[in-house]
Amino acid sequence: MNVLISGSTGLVGKRLTTVFTEAGHTVTTLGRTDFSDIRGLLVPKVESSDVVIHLAGAPIVARWSVLYKKEILSSRIDTTAALVKAILAAGVKPSMFISTSAVGIYPDGQLFTEKDSRYDQGFLGKVCQAWEEEALKASAVTGVAVFRLGIVLSNDGGALPRMMLPFRLGFGGRIASGKQGFSWIHIDDLINAYRFVVEKQLTGIFNLTSPGVTDNAGFTASLGRALKRPALFPVPAFVLRLIFGEGATALTSGQKVLPERLTEEGFEFRYPKLDEALTELMY
Repeated sequence: MNVLISGSTGLVGKRLTTVFTEAGHTVTTLGRTDFSDIRGLLVPKVESSDVVIHLAGAPIVARWSVLYKKEILSSRIDTTAALVKAILAAGVKPSMFISTSAVGIYPDGQLFTEKDSRYDQGFLGKVCQAWEEEALKASAVTGVAVFRLGIVLSNDGGALPRMMLPFRLGFGGRIASGKQGFSWIHIDDLINAYRFVVEKQLTGIFNLTSPGVTDNAGFTASLGRALKRPALFPVPAFVLRLIFGEGATALTSGQKVLPERLTEEGFEFRYPKLDEALTELMY
């Protein structure tokens, strides 16, 4: 199988590249120049691929200036639009297109599954909606799966190592009220979910989160236990707003999301419980 991956230098992209290559598949990666020339560069790569996996996107946790908000939007919408155009134009179509989204599409508050269609109307929610709408345009010619990722827990990068530092120094604690949802997934379960959906050629919307959903206070307590450190020092919301401005929203809000589709299809999580996942990642 030939797999085409964008965002291959990121946490998930690097792991997927390794896993698919070790399984005997051919992996081709996409860079910025490929997106700048749809006909000359992107279409030929799409035509030689069985599966296209799109992971590109600028980091969310940052200070959101007007220009950076445009970067968050364009790095997702414009690249997805380019890939969809390439798929539509390709003489030979891939059998699957997997596009990334995020659980930030859901509002803060109640528990959500893929069956819910009440979406957040803030900046991140609207970005996710536009992102998904663009990706689903490819469903006219190929199978499309949209993965709404929760917070990916890995000791190789991503959010967890940055979260661990204050705990190791003895200053860990919840963020703001701690009541905001915290939907997470262990990196191994995430990668296995990609393989599962590809092998079964499944389409539609998937929440890529663990069934062991919690809130921020629950997560910080569990992380403190895993590190054998206290979780006594909450970070007030106003401090985050001073640092990140509007971008603090990414930290002070959160979603509670269940992976109903994966569960219904028979996917088995290796790490459904947070304490077990964090313990495995610590040692």
